[in-house]
Amino acid sequence: MNSHNSAAISALPDRLGEDGFGAGRLMSPDSVAQLIRSGRFLSIAADESQLRRLPRGNWIGGTIPYFMGQDGGVSSRDALFVTVFPMLAARPSIRFYDAAELPRVCADAPENGFSLVIIPAFSALHSRFAHDAPGYDDMYVKPLVGWIAGIHLDDLATARPAVVNGTTLEADCERAIVMHVDLPPSLHARIDIINLFRQGSGDRIRFPATGFSADRCLINGQPANFAEYVVARGIDTRLPLVADYSGALVNVSFKGVDRERRRVDFYAPVFDEIEYRVAAEVPDYVRAFQSAMPDAERPVAFCCNCILNYLYSELEGKQTGHMRGPMTFGEVAYQLVNQTLVYLSIDAD
Repeated sequence: MNSHNSAAISALPDRLGEDGFGAGRLMSPDSVAQLIRSGRFLSIAADESQLRRLPRGNWIGGTIPYFMGQDGGVSSRDALFVTVFPMLAARPSIRFYDAAELPRVCADAPENGFSLVIIPAFSALHSRFAHDAPGYDDMYVKPLVGWIAGIHLDDLATARPAVVNGTTLEADCERAIVMHVDLPPSLHARIDIINLFRQGSGDRIRFPATGFSADRCLINGQPANFAEYVVARGIDTRLPLVADYSGALVNVSFKGVDRERRRVDFYAPVFDEIEYRVAAEVPDYVRAFQSAMPDAERPVAFCCNCILNYLYSELEGKQTGHMRGPMTFGEVAYQLVNQTLVYLSIDAD
């Protein structure tokens, strides 16, 4: 994957082209700094080196160098993806949440509005949120949308994903950063998910322990090593494991198979009480993903897409309709989801 060069970054726009929701786009560092100084409320996705250069202001940030920009999919350590949130009602609030506080994130949200959360990948909080979020107070009552901060895939062994509170410029690898956004009574927020995957008809898989990796497993009730199972069966690891939560399908994406350690790593935790199956084949991944895009007439206030969709749909240099945003290590649509596209729209009553 290629990165923007400095000439391309300098050609990015000096300001957002829209004054309202749906204005997300890639911007140059100097332009983002100017926007922050204007007092706007922003969500910013960028390489950590760029986030640490920004001035204090009304913004939250997360690390990631992959984006769906206005000119298509791109990997860049220099550009920043910025989403603006207009102040249409009360002033938005920004704060960190640790593991003890995050269960109150929806209870703390405005009665009419939404909350945007960014969580560092592979943190203890990431795992806790994946497991516990469905039981949070006011979950599914108040819209919670967001993403899992990541890093360049070349840096997986050397760097940690982080989030930033722009009001203090404090970065953190273990807490979540949240912006609560109020909306006037005439507007309401809606969250939608594009998920290409359904459970396949293959083996029933369970794991004896919760975690981002697994060695031991039960295949149709029989003990096995999961890495050996994946290799022996020739499992296509572009297809996620899928759990059926009473009709809600939740993906767990493969990060890699470590044959030496006889272990499989994931981008989201597997849980010991859940039954999984490998997803059914998608005959044409690229075409299926493109055809699932929603109607372009509907304005989108925020969007994020999984890094694996970027890779497997070969999205570098390609557009996903009017959907623009960071390509992430996980998506939040109330609870944690994987290998999906999540978007927030603001509709008039």
